[in-house]
Parts: sequence; C-alpha cells; structure tokens
Amino acid sequence: MLELSKYTKELTKLFVSSNNILLICHLNPDGDAVGAQLALYQYLKAQGKNVDMISPNYLQEFLKWMDGVDLINVFIRNRERCRELIEQADLIVMLDFNQPGRLGEAEKLVSSSSAKKVVIDHHLNPENFSDIVISDPSVCSTSELLYELITQINGGPFLNKQYAEALYIGIITDTGNFEHGTYSSRTFRIVADLIEIGIGKEKVHNLIYNNFSADRMRLQGYALSKKMVILPEYQTAYISLTRDELASYQYVKGDTEGFVNMPLSINGIILSALFVEKDGFVKLSFRSKGQFPVNKIASEFFYGGGHMNASGGDYPDTLENTISYFLKVLKENFARYNNNNQ
Repeated sequence: MLELSKYTKELTKLFVSSNNILLICHLNPDGDAVGAQLALYQYLKAQGKNVDMISPNYLQEFLKWMDGVDLINVFIRNRERCRELIEQADLIVMLDFNQPGRLGEAEKLVSSSSAKKVVIDHHLNPENFSDIVISDPSVCSTSELLYELITQINGGPFLNKQYAEALYIGIITDTGNFEHGTYSSRTFRIVADLIEIGIGKEKVHNLIYNNFSADRMRLQGYALSKKMVILPEYQTAYISLTRDELASYQYVKGDTEGFVNMPLSINGIILSALFVEKDGFVKLSFRSKGQFPVNKIASEFFYGGGHMNASGGDYPDTLENTISYFLKVLKENFARYNNNNQ
C-alpha cells in the first residue's frame, strides 16, 4: 500500500487554496472513473469549493442513473464550455488514468493549462504529465485509493451517502463484482464502511447489473451462441462483433460491458478476448485467470494496457485482420506468458 501521508498534506493545501477545481476522467469512462469523479466532487462541494467535472466523451448507458452524472460536462458535446472550464481552473485533478492521451480532444488544452495538476490512479507505469502523481497499482480501483486519501484528509470517513455510493460503484465495477482485480481484505473493510454509511447496495446492484434492455440480452445470447470461438490448445476463448451485428441489436454504448468475462466461466479457459469493430479500428478487451498477464499482451501488441487480469487496447485494422494478428500473437507468445501461470 502506498504511503499516503506524504501526499495528503500537499493535496489538502491545493484543495484549500484553489478557487476553481476541475475533475476530469478518461475517455470511455467506466464505473471506477465516473465513481471516483463523482465521489471527489461530493467531498469538495461539502468543503464549499467551486468544482466542475468533464468527461472527454459520452458515458455508458448503464452509468447514467448515478447521482450527479447530469453535472458532468461531455467535451465532445460542449467543447466551448469545457474549454472555458479548463482555462478557468487553477487545479485540475485527473482520475483513473495515467497517460495524457486518455484525455482525448481535451489533451492539448489540459497540457497547456497553467493550473496545478494532480493524477489519482491505480494503473501501472504512470507517465509524467502532472505536478503530483498519486498512483497505487496494489489497490483494486481508483475509488479505493480515493477513499483512503479522503479519509486521511478528512480525519476519518466522510459520511455522505452519495459519496459512498459512487465509491462503491467504482469498486464493484472495476473488480467485476469481485471476480477479478487486486482486491484485498482491506477492500472489503472499505466496502463495509461504505455500506455502514448507508448506501442502497441492492439498488446499486440492480441498476448496474440488472438494468439492461431486451436487445442487449439478445446480443449477449448471440455473442455466446454464434460468435464465441474456443481454442483449447491455448486455453483461450474469444468473441468478435461487427458493427452490423451490433446495429442489428440496437446497440448503445455499454451494451457489451461484461461480455469478455463470460468465457472465463468455461472449464480450462484462462484467457478471454473480446473484439468489437469500430469506425477504422477494433476495440479489444482481455481478461485472464491466475498469473496470465493480459496487460502485457495489450501493451506489447495492441497499443493498450491495464491490469494483469483485466486489460484493453485498440488495433487500427479490420476486424478480420485484427483477429488474425491476435491468433499469431497467441501462437508465438502463449507459452511464454503461461509459464508464469503454472
């Protein structure tokens, strides 16, 4: 666990001295990015601070019910307003990412800003693009790290239901409801604290995991029945979906969330991949069991990264060529990666 005391004093000074604080999450924000952003917003507003939020692009549908989401400015929807917020900020806090490219179109504006910049994140190998980097890959999520930071700064847990609920969502979504990730006994103690604050955990679970459309359920069935390929020689399964296939099921952003986890339920499968065709590139998601390092596959071959058991990337080619390339990577590297898993 990161020694947080060396950061909390400086972070407190920045919070106190800043007049306009801007919170920014990453492109294609997931539950942890949005949860951490909304939680920090709740804390800073309670301290009487002027706080705004930006997301580089649109949120996934299954997160739009969260309390405070309507206050997040979407850069690609309102560029002029977001430009003003970046220019006015004297403190910019970036949550759940450690590479400036994850800011999307906002990258140049943020990089050229004279505001103090802070990164709070839990991914490996952070780049140097801020004044303070608070990074701890040993925790399961940025939300867990933020809970620890705010608890120290606050002199004890911050007793606010919206804050607790946002952090809880960040933790459960970044661990696949505790199916993967670097969660620990401390994570569960934090979850217990959040529940004691008074979150509606049944409501949260229903809205996160039981709130999909009938079309999304049919897409999931189609993906598993018709598009899942099993490679027993590599203990691998993958699913691929074309843009036309997504459109035929009235796809909305976030509908394929969780699909990549499903093949890991098959006995003997330790690596799962999902390929989703986009405009001019293919989005990849990887999941694994044990010590199989999908983050190395993502970073070495697919312009991505992440955690050992949960990573993603992009590949600038057709879906067919991307799958062929993946199979080549698997053939040439599976034994090397799996050696750590024995």
